Amino acid sequence: MALTGRAALLAALGSIPVGLLEPSWTGMLAVNGPIALACAIDGALAAPVRGLVLARSGDTSVRLGEPAEVHLTVTNPSSRKLRARVRDAWPPSSWLPGTETAVSRHEVVVPAGERRRLTTRLLPTRRGDRQADRVTIRSYGPLGLWARQRSQAAPWTVRVLPPFTSRRHLPSRLARLRELDGRTSVLTRGEGTEFDSLRDYVPGDDTRSIDWRATARQNKVAVRTWRPERDRHILICLDTGRTSAGRVGDAPRLDSAMDAALLLAALATRAGDRVDLLAHDRRPRAQVQGRSAADTLPSFVNAMATLEPELVETDARTLVSTILRSAPRRSLVVLLTSLDAAPIEEGLLPVLPRLTQRHTVVLASVADPHVAAMTRSRGSVDAVYEAAAGTQTQSQRRRTSDQLTRHGVHVVDATPDTLAPALADAYLALKAAGRL
Repeated sequence: MALTGRAALLAALGSIPVGLLEPSWTGMLAVNGPIALACAIDGALAAPVRGLVLARSGDTSVRLGEPAEVHLTVTNPSSRKLRARVRDAWPPSSWLPGTETAVSRHEVVVPAGERRRLTTRLLPTRRGDRQADRVTIRSYGPLGLWARQRSQAAPWTVRVLPPFTSRRHLPSRLARLRELDGRTSVLTRGEGTEFDSLRDYVPGDDTRSIDWRATARQNKVAVRTWRPERDRHILICLDTGRTSAGRVGDAPRLDSAMDAALLLAALATRAGDRVDLLAHDRRPRAQVQGRSAADTLPSFVNAMATLEPELVETDARTLVSTILRSAPRRSLVVLLTSLDAAPIEEGLLPVLPRLTQRHTVVLASVADPHVAAMTRSRGSVDAVYEAAAGTQTQSQRRRTSDQLTRHGVHVVDATPDTLAPALADAYLALKAAGRL
């Protein structure tokens, strides 16, 4: 039928004589002549698609899990009304599975010389840059019997940012930070505290905090109070090697590490500290340095958006060298990596003393909650074997953690849901103890 319609259209427009058509086509044309003529007229009245002008606007970034709107403006410079179906193509991860047809296809009518705006609502399911593919426009005649079709590029990029789900923990940690920062001064001076004020001695105060000169002047015992210092340097290091690709629950370990890094960065900048970022495996993948407090979190989010785990072994020696170059003065170094025995014992431990002798080091790792569930399995032979495997895995992680602790590293080992607040608590504990 399609071939017959094409031949009839050519004949109706006079492109080729009907007599030159094959005998079978001539017979079909005689039967379907009125339909063919209607198709020919309908196709001739369809608005041309070659001269259409496309322009985009809308969102350029969105957090993972949140919707984004991208607008496509179709301008019809021809003298005919455009009646069209438009397919605005994007990568499959730009929306939920099964919703592409409903979201990406539009019907539009654009009078001659006018323009119309179409809105495509995206709901990305992965981080990173989502780039628009071709726009396909099918222009129909008034009767809808014939159509012209053309695809053309309309570039646009939407950057899908990490979701930062742990931001709900920020208010409670900021409240604790305010308690540390002047409202609840400490009496014992640590390496990261500075003088705050004098107050009267009360029973139970540390006698080492007594200010004897002030006591002699005012004829009553006075003690010094201290508060955590500001403007300390924190370097957050994301391990993007093969161990970060392992999935815990519905997401890779790297995504949970990013969420913890964002909460720590938000908290530390509010505390007046300077926070930098390094993502590394065999080489640096992303680096954020020297940002102002207001620009730190947006820069972190933007740098993390395109990070993906690399299926290579992390080069611990190169990582430590990069850290030492990035943090020449004493800093808090937070390593977000795996607690697997082999990478730690063969890679990190031999070069760790170079790091700990200059910096305070915290290592944070994502624990799989399924392992803890395995240890409670009972009731069958398979369940007992599963429990034994889970117990062995937990024992290996504890041994690795103990080795790191003996080297002066503070270890945070928590599940994806609790890693971010646990790391923030470790930072606050270091602040309160004067270790930062």
